[in-house]
Amino acid sequence: MSTTTQDQDDLAYNVFAKACPSRDTLEHVTGRWGGLTLGALHEGSLRFNELRRRVDGVSEKMLSQTLHALERDGLVHREAQPTNPPRVDYELTPLGHQVAERLLALIHCVEGAMDDVLVARARYDETRGAL
Repeated sequence: MSTTTQDQDDLAYNVFAKACPSRDTLEHVTGRWGGLTLGALHEGSLRFNELRRRVDGVSEKMLSQTLHALERDGLVHREAQPTNPPRVDYELTPLGHQVAERLLALIHCVEGAMDDVLVARARYDETRGAL
């Protein structure tokens, strides 16, 4: 048994196991809107519409669902201010910051590799088109 497999067997949760609840959280974090929402909130507290503008392309419904899932997972804190009109701010929890920092490292890696990715895509498309 490899060290990696042994380490996974020793964990209380194993994302590779079908019934493990960590799969849901991983999906919330790595899904398109979850990842972008966490990344945007890493910059600081935002109101709903500020967040929606920052995460270009997300619908109101999808952002709302994403925020609910991330709040339920303990990654986002929602604070409603008793003002008129009501003001709601969203920010990362300490756990949310930990996750967002790792996610941002991946985002920066992908952004930095895009020239290579675009070359690979063009080569792939050219090869597949020639078949």
